[in-house]
Amino acid sequence: MNILKSLTLAATLALGLSQSAQSAEKLVVGATAIPHAEILEFVKPIVAKEGLDLDIRVFTDYIQPNAQLVSGELDANYYQYRPFLNDYNKQRGTNLVPIVPVHIEPFVAYSTKITSVDQLAEGATVAIPNDPVNGGRGLLLLQKLGLIKVKGKDVLTSPDDTLPTIKDVVENPKNLKIVELESAMLPRALSEVDLGALNGNYVFEAKLDISKAILADRGQDGYNVWSEYLVTRPETKDDPRVKILAKALNSDEMRKFIEEHYKGQIVAAF
Repeated sequence: MNILKSLTLAATLALGLSQSAQSAEKLVVGATAIPHAEILEFVKPIVAKEGLDLDIRVFTDYIQPNAQLVSGELDANYYQYRPFLNDYNKQRGTNLVPIVPVHIEPFVAYSTKITSVDQLAEGATVAIPNDPVNGGRGLLLLQKLGLIKVKGKDVLTSPDDTLPTIKDVVENPKNLKIVELESAMLPRALSEVDLGALNGNYVFEAKLDISKAILADRGQDGYNVWSEYLVTRPETKDDPRVKILAKALNSDEMRKFIEEHYKGQIVAAF
């Protein structure tokens, strides 16, 4: 009789656990590896307590996370700032929406050949990203270093501000050769160029020593157009699953994790 009761209890518990697992709501989120996927891994057990099963998909490029969000393969993504999102929507006729800002990471001027821009020779080669937004940010970084002068604003104050292109360079006293490369390739290309303007996440992934950067620029204080956002489609912006994740990404626990784990290399944007 005791054996029968034990078997019945075990079966009941197993059924309960199975039903609990099935009742967890899944949210599929795309992200680049560092720091975005790391941050999502940190909140995964936090949102699990609220019944959310976070499925994190890691990407190595900047196009597929949005493309797969538009197609419905992803429910949300976390890897981009507003100027990039706005440009993507404009170029492709989409209407992806930002939900909450999470962090700000540096845009980095890095070299394996020089330690100061004063050491750049006449006609040196400088690499920037080849997409309009990150490329424009790269040109603004070169301008901040005093290497070039471009038309337009020195600092963006709105995600809708126009970013410069190579055609907007009006002064280039060292006759630098500015080449455009895919963002993910830039760390590997440092041995072939004299200076590179790199996105922070690729600096981290390549394990480059950011303390040796010629400049690590996080943008202006206060409102910062370079804050990285959780993004989704219009029809899911009010989805309870997205709200659970957004709340966790803007929590005190998240702020503490960013401060302690990244030690100032990235900062909270909320």
